[in-house]
Amino acid sequence: MLGIIIGVFSVIVLISIGQGATASVMDTISSMGSNIISINISDRRSSFDYKDLIELENLEGVKSATPIYNIYGAVSHDLKSEKVRVVGANENYFNINNYELEYGRLISPIDVDYRNKVAVMGLTTVNNLFGYDDPIDNEILIDGQKYTVVGVLKPKGSSIIGDYDDIVIIPISNIMRQKRTAVIHEITAQAESADTARQAAENIESYLYDYLGNDESYTVFSQGQILDIMDDITGMLTAMLAGIAGISLLVGGIGIMNIMLVTVSERTREIGIRKALGAGRGSIMLQFLIESSIISGIGGIIGVLSGIYASSYISKLLGTRLVINMYVLTVAFGFSLLIGLFFGLYPANKASKLRPIDALRFE
Repeated sequence: MLGIIIGVFSVIVLISIGQGATASVMDTISSMGSNIISINISDRRSSFDYKDLIELENLEGVKSATPIYNIYGAVSHDLKSEKVRVVGANENYFNINNYELEYGRLISPIDVDYRNKVAVMGLTTVNNLFGYDDPIDNEILIDGQKYTVVGVLKPKGSSIIGDYDDIVIIPISNIMRQKRTAVIHEITAQAESADTARQAAENIESYLYDYLGNDESYTVFSQGQILDIMDDITGMLTAMLAGIAGISLLVGGIGIMNIMLVTVSERTREIGIRKALGAGRGSIMLQFLIESSIISGIGGIIGVLSGIYASSYISKLLGTRLVINMYVLTVAFGFSLLIGLFFGLYPANKASKLRPIDALRFE
């Protein structure tokens, strides 16, 4: 029974955790919108710059775009310092990534054009550096460079990927000057709608091919494509996890077979008496099959209940969504019963073939 419990428990927990983590990632990607297009220019010799971004925004189906430059910088105020994700972007970044303003103002096109040293902060970063003080018009240091806080974002929450509110956004022109580069390698674009996202992505690909002359120098992914790829990957991972956990169910079934063989041996005289009193092969087989099914069935129930409880606890611990798939529960429990029947069949058949005279003489 313990082998069945461990097997069913493993199947449910592994699949639930896998599907829960997948659902959390999918929710995160979906929350960004189905009309988001991610562009990465891998060719380091590329000359794609901010002026070229304007041409990309004018393509059919493209609503807006923002270049992105991510760094993890030391952000400090007074004596407090935090390692924070600093994003260089333009004024479109907030709308594309569903960030809303809590108070103050956002980055403007003038800030980008004139490299104004202004910063917009997430609420987590504000709390870590300023506590209950108002950060607006206060100065912070980002890798030793002074910036003035002009806005604070509304809380967006966190996911398995991280805390969306632990962030500082500054004009990308400042980071590009600091890194001594005029080239853009990462862009996030927004299509006019989810229906036009695929067409917009194709237009962007065509434009980049004409610009770079090599389709291996860039990658363009729409959010829908990313979701499709994630779905395929997680489907394979779930099947692999189920297969690994299913092995422990087979081990449990072998344990049941061994125990039932011992039971047949220990109850040989009982089988002989029953057959002497008129019990047929069918009734003897049924007796032992019922016993093996009860063992595996009780093990399956305990495994299902403990698996649900453990999945709930682990999902809270990891901060992922709890996914309890009734189909998986049913299959796991049904498989445990089939395991009991299958591995109980050989001992039951062996018991039913015993001759009454031999069974009664057995010591």
